[in-house]
Amino acid sequence: MTTVERDVHDLTEQRFTRMRPFGGDAPPPIDTSGLPPGPRWPVLLQSAGLLRFRHRFVPYLHRRYGDVFTVRIIPGGRPLVLFTRPEHAKEIFAGDPEVFHAGKGNAILGPIMGEHSLLLQDSGEHKRARKLLMPAFNGHALRGYEALVTEVAAAEAAHWTSGAELRALDRMNAVTLEVILRVVFGVTDEARLAELRPRVNKTVDISPAILLGWGYPALQKFGPWKKTVENQHELDQLIYREIRERRAAPDLAERTDVLSRLILTEDGGDALTDTELRDQLVTLLLAGHETTATALAWALHEIGRSPEQLARARTAALEGDDAWLDAVMKESMRRHPVIPMVVRTLMKPATVGGIDLPAGTTIGPSILVAHSRPENHPDPDRFDPERFLGHNPPTNTWIPFGGGVRRCIGAGFSLMEGVAVLREVLRAWDVTAVGEDEPKVRNITSVPRNGARIRVTARA
Repeated sequence: MTTVERDVHDLTEQRFTRMRPFGGDAPPPIDTSGLPPGPRWPVLLQSAGLLRFRHRFVPYLHRRYGDVFTVRIIPGGRPLVLFTRPEHAKEIFAGDPEVFHAGKGNAILGPIMGEHSLLLQDSGEHKRARKLLMPAFNGHALRGYEALVTEVAAAEAAHWTSGAELRALDRMNAVTLEVILRVVFGVTDEARLAELRPRVNKTVDISPAILLGWGYPALQKFGPWKKTVENQHELDQLIYREIRERRAAPDLAERTDVLSRLILTEDGGDALTDTELRDQLVTLLLAGHETTATALAWALHEIGRSPEQLARARTAALEGDDAWLDAVMKESMRRHPVIPMVVRTLMKPATVGGIDLPAGTTIGPSILVAHSRPENHPDPDRFDPERFLGHNPPTNTWIPFGGGVRRCIGAGFSLMEGVAVLREVLRAWDVTAVGEDEPKVRNITSVPRNGARIRVTARA
């Protein structure tokens, strides 16, 4: 092992041993006497319900306890208070970022993403990182990425066979992974891509048991937890190699991939270090790969269930009606939320929805409930892109990207990518849904249990 490889290995080890999921060791005592009601089940059972069975567990809690309820999770039974009304979401998203910390609420992802991840930072650190990342995701940059996304999508669709049945989730994961590696990481060499693909897939495909296990560092020496750390070592070596070589590339200033843009971006001499770049790249990978793929898979499955929806989407693809394809993506994200909630941890006592909450409490709007409330979206079980055509639903009723100063920086990229992929697929293929499907929890995300199976037929 070279000195550079050993240094990278040490950085990975430190991240897994130093960054404790769920915010660290046992939290300071919290006075929970005034918190909203919730189940009195054992903490481990509530944690498992939230992570593994959320699509039944959270709606049950909403029906049982009302619009605000408390779940207690590991370690130590710390309280998570979920809110379900748009006015609650508005208060939380508008909360003082010095008090409403999002980074601590996302701490479960720390060992993989790293301490510099935009999702894990708060206060001034978050503001600095967001400022340095923004140029890579503004409108001009997005327009530059679209051609390569279109090329990747067209290449994928060209390999399909008429009459074949496909798991849309698998094919869309392949597309979005290629987009991440080529458009975000800027890797085009096939040998490098072949090295990265399996490591990235293993990083994304983490079960809820692995996430729960990170709360107990001793498990990292055994079984799947050990394999997760080993895979991360290898992926980190590959990512740091790309960063080092990209910094030295003679054509760096002419490159348009996200990594190159981030290397070149500075603010008064302030720029991202190699470790910061690594953490932001992994964040973009985890936040932008499977999430967009899942929304695309559900979109294809949904329009494949209705000849009318298919005809409208096909016409939109042929005529370049991106507004309709954008509405299809948004409705897919509404009907089938990929993540269940948006969380903040209170650094000081605060009042939300008229409820006084102590410092240390984690709170957040439930995306699952917000997207399925009839008051927010009439006939919520119906897939209807018209909801988003020319307008959006009322504020804070559609929140797949969060809100406020912490709204997902890659929201525009995700929708651009989704529209481009749908356009290329539907120009070449008609799709028919094969069977029914339902969500299952994969890691922090939810995906179609059966992969959103579709049959594809070549268009005349």
